[in-house]
Amino acid sequence: MEPTLNVAALHDLACYGRCSLTCVIPILSAMGIKVCPVPTAVYSSDTGGFGPVYAQELTEAMRRILDKLCAIPARIDGIYSGYLGTPEQLTVVSDYFDRFDCLKVVDPVMGDQGALYSAFDARMVDTMRALCKKASVITPNLTEASFLLGRETPASLTRAQAVELLSALHELTPGDAVITSAALADFPDSVCTLARDDQGAFAVIAPRLPGHFPGTGDVFTSVLTGALLSGQGLPQAVCRAAAFVSRCMTDTVRVGAPVREGVLLERALPHLADAPRGIETVALE
Repeated sequence: MEPTLNVAALHDLACYGRCSLTCVIPILSAMGIKVCPVPTAVYSSDTGGFGPVYAQELTEAMRRILDKLCAIPARIDGIYSGYLGTPEQLTVVSDYFDRFDCLKVVDPVMGDQGALYSAFDARMVDTMRALCKKASVITPNLTEASFLLGRETPASLTRAQAVELLSALHELTPGDAVITSAALADFPDSVCTLARDDQGAFAVIAPRLPGHFPGTGDVFTSVLTGALLSGQGLPQAVCRAAAFVSRCMTDTVRVGAPVREGVLLERALPHLADAPRGIETVALE
């Protein structure tokens, strides 16, 4: 029997709401991958829509946990980082990256809808940019991609602009770049995921649904990470991840579940192995 793959997941833990580790662990586990969670912070709930939140930052705990994992030594086949609350935490993750030759996925969680999150500043962007240079894959949303490149966030992109944006990100990181939550002028009623492989740039098109769904970035990158570790190529992994997110969102809207609690992940998990449906892939060049 082949050994189970291990992923070190460096994310925050929200005790209520579906995001971060409460998405990462069940998704990767359902894909047959063992998760080694390393909490970066603990929150009483997701930070959107539940009022004042209790928060405990865990930088020193992260450092000690990672040192102990290296001392075991724990076999690590992939490292997947998400929300990191301070430049110091980014430095801890960067040092951990240096210890392993494996898949390194960075979801550079910093902002959305054209703005940085309130706790972040230019120093955070600079440090995140440095971490992305060590990644195998980065998965910024359109806002985060723009900040990484020092640009204004566009409302939508032409195909040529999408190709140029991907090319600029590939200058930033030696790995692959996948841009989530983008809008293409050709598809005004859709949400687009942009990526590029050896065959050129492409977009995965999914229906745009009303409302803001917390945690969908965590869902997307978790599925992407699992697919890549399982040997799928980037286009197949992007399609699988985008289709699963679309299914989760559609199920949530159909049953009228409160979107502020995140998507109905529990109902969708049995369908992780299904062939991608409800999406379209188009070449951008």
